[in-house]
Amino acid sequence: MTILPLVDLLILFGSGSVAVGFLLKGVALTTTYRPTLLGFTAMDMLLIALLAFAMALVLTARTWIKLNEPHLQALQRRIGEEEARRRAQEYEERNGHRRADVEPIAPASSPASRPPRTSASGH
Repeated sequence: MTILPLVDLLILFGSGSVAVGFLLKGVALTTTYRPTLLGFTAMDMLLIALLAFAMALVLTARTWIKLNEPHLQALQRRIGEEEARRRAQEYEERNGHRRADVEPIAPASSPASRPPRTSASGH
């Protein structure tokens, strides 16, 4: 089931609740009668509208995250691999030897082109 019709329905329901709430409040301000619709006052209609809008926003956000999840996971994996290569290169530079399964990173494209930090004890 697609989410878009459900989101549209929630937005329509929220907008209708706001309109009914304005009508109820308008009648309450202009007359001494305190109207309700199915027991709901103007403030209740506003709360119903806010709840409907919040649910529509949550559904939209969840759908957006679900659609972009593979892209975000690939981005996190690529960043993790670049960090692992950078750490391996720093380790090689510190210890003076190179592992065969790790390719070096070009210094111009590396964000960490500065020399590696050493600890206070000199290790």
